[in-house]
Amino acid sequence: MARSSSGIVAGLTAAAIAAVGFLGYQASATAPAHPPKAAAQDPSPAPSQSAAKQDPAKPVPVPEGSGTGTRVVYSIGQKRVWLVGAAGQEPKSFQVMPSTVHPKPGSYTVGSRSGAVTGSDGVPIEHVVRFASTEGVAIGFSARVDGATPEPDPNRKTGGIRMSRADGDAMWAFATISSKVVVVP
Repeated sequence: MARSSSGIVAGLTAAAIAAVGFLGYQASATAPAHPPKAAAQDPSPAPSQSAAKQDPAKPVPVPEGSGTGTRVVYSIGQKRVWLVGAAGQEPKSFQVMPSTVHPKPGSYTVGSRSGAVTGSDGVPIEHVVRFASTEGVAIGFSARVDGATPEPDPNRKTGGIRMSRADGDAMWAFATISSKVVVVP
């Protein structure tokens, strides 16, 4: 009797595996090749209207009137940064989440940097590149250690212009002490 019951169990197991395999095959045959990403999985800030109209295959142009030479360009209105290197190099550009306190348009220099600190909003941040002070609040670029880029609390005065961790790494490598930062509206 033990042999026949083990044979039945083995047969049922084989049938179940075959059924699961068949259902998996059917599901994969009807699934799209590249399913869309869920909005909750994308930690980057929402694009501005001008950026949304931009062809994603083409680079976003550096704003006119942002100067010349090697520099960081920060557009408050576009919520975007450009790392502009030597002539002939394609600038690196990425979206950021502005702080609640904005620097005035103009030219600045990086005055201080910190590898890892706690931001004015109480969140652990890294690769802090400070370039201005407005209303007694230090203004600078940084990335949250957790990688998130939520909108800041509008009731708090904060100066952290947040970006993804990968973009924070790029900013850290590019914007050393005395580097030029140009802020445009």
